[in-house]
Amino acid sequence: MAVIKISNLSKDYGKCRVLDNVTLTIEENKIYGLLGRNGAGKTTLLNLITNRIFPTEGNITIDGESVVENNKAISKVYFMTEQDLYPEGMKIKSLYKWTKEFYEDFDIDYALILSEKFGLNINKKFKELSTGYSSIFKIIVTLASGAEVLLFDEPVLGLDANHRDLFYKELVANYIDKPKTIILSTHIIEEVSEILEKVVIIKDGKVLGDKEVERLLGEAYIVSGASENVERYIENKKCINVEAIAGFKSATIIGKLNEVNKEELNKLSLKTSNVELQKLFIHLTGREEVK
Repeated sequence: MAVIKISNLSKDYGKCRVLDNVTLTIEENKIYGLLGRNGAGKTTLLNLITNRIFPTEGNITIDGESVVENNKAISKVYFMTEQDLYPEGMKIKSLYKWTKEFYEDFDIDYALILSEKFGLNINKKFKELSTGYSSIFKIIVTLASGAEVLLFDEPVLGLDANHRDLFYKELVANYIDKPKTIILSTHIIEEVSEILEKVVIIKDGKVLGDKEVERLLGEAYIVSGASENVERYIENKKCINVEAIAGFKSATIIGKLNEVNKEELNKLSLKTSNVELQKLFIHLTGREEVK
């Protein structure tokens, strides 16, 4: 069991408020997507969960225990960061043994199996690894850590398409074999959308949404057709994006389709379609990214 509760959490750097009154519960044994644009506060939140920095206000608990200077609570979490915090001159196979000293449940045999699958040379020193293989090493250590909560901050940095696909497959296999709480902070939303169970969307330090993926996508839809008919339909509706090509328009609507809406759509000869998670995220977090 590893339930993370975040209550009224804020974090200031000088006069800049990076996180603003965040209240959130991360349920056990689910795969979360932590989504937000650059500077939204995602990495700050992960650093706060792992007690690497301290909140300005609020608190975080894991299974009811504060994470502040609490090794028992923090030992349940393994955090893969973009930073390279490993002894550079140590060989990979030695780093696995070194990690075992800090995480007693670290599975060296599993790490060696993953190394072979990813093509990671365990006789290389950490400083000799490329950006991609540095990420692969950190992915392997995280998956083999044996921790109840795995945090991944931009885990596929530098990975090619084949290695990214292998990572997602191994992540799901690891989760199925031994369910745990997984939080993925990533910009490549399209690739992870199918494996996420819940998403937390952060914008300007505030939580926009904390919902199951299916429910979130079920609360939005796209209408498309003749421009004038789309304009008529979206009147008095919450429209978060409109795209136009010649006399054709498509609009993203927040809300659920009901029988009244369907009748109106038929009269206007408009079509509907589902919204992809990545596009919904873009529309929710800033129009300037929409093309």
